[in-house]
Amino acid sequence: MRRIAFLCLLLSGYFCVAQSGKVEPLALLSNAGLSENLKNVLETSGYHLALSNGDILCDIWLRKDVPTQAKKDAPDALYPELAESTLIGLISFPKAGSDYRGQSIPAGFYTMRYELLPDDGNHLGVAPNRDFVLLIPVENDPDPSASFKFDQLVSLSRKATGTRHPGPLSLVQPGSASGLSKDEEDHWVFTTSLKLQNGHELPVGLIVKGTAPQ
Repeated sequence: MRRIAFLCLLLSGYFCVAQSGKVEPLALLSNAGLSENLKNVLETSGYHLALSNGDILCDIWLRKDVPTQAKKDAPDALYPELAESTLIGLISFPKAGSDYRGQSIPAGFYTMRYELLPDDGNHLGVAPNRDFVLLIPVENDPDPSASFKFDQLVSLSRKATGTRHPGPLSLVQPGSASGLSKDEEDHWVFTTSLKLQNGHELPVGLIVKGTAPQ
């Protein structure tokens, strides 16, 4: 009985390792086609996210100091201190990836701007919470200080998907520790902290691989 239990423990540890993710430091690439304004607001060191089997998920660079607002009255918002359309960082897919809807995202560099799902019947049940980032090709989003209305941001994000839908990645509750981990719904979640302009840090969780429940 003890031997069986010991073998089960070993197998359990093996599968945990097999499903682990790797996060490595990464310099900001000089050939990414970024505007100077965009380069100036990003951290020079980013994150290279990959699975233990070597599959590369994406590369991410966060904004140095993310603007905040007074916490707004937004039902079910996980990050009410972030203003809608705020740039929070840059993401790169070395090969075609996909968004939270399962739409294909071509290889390349995209800005990530914070947005909330509209609190209306059209988006009911789309995700467990309303917080997302919308992806925009870097050539279409050169000014990090720009502010967009919801419809404008959606229109820009459609350029990432080539469809009538924008390209969202879901923001979720951060994990207990920074890094890359798999949740109970087979989503790969990158947990990190945003450095805010007020000097504080905001832990966030971003689904970098995985789609909405069908």
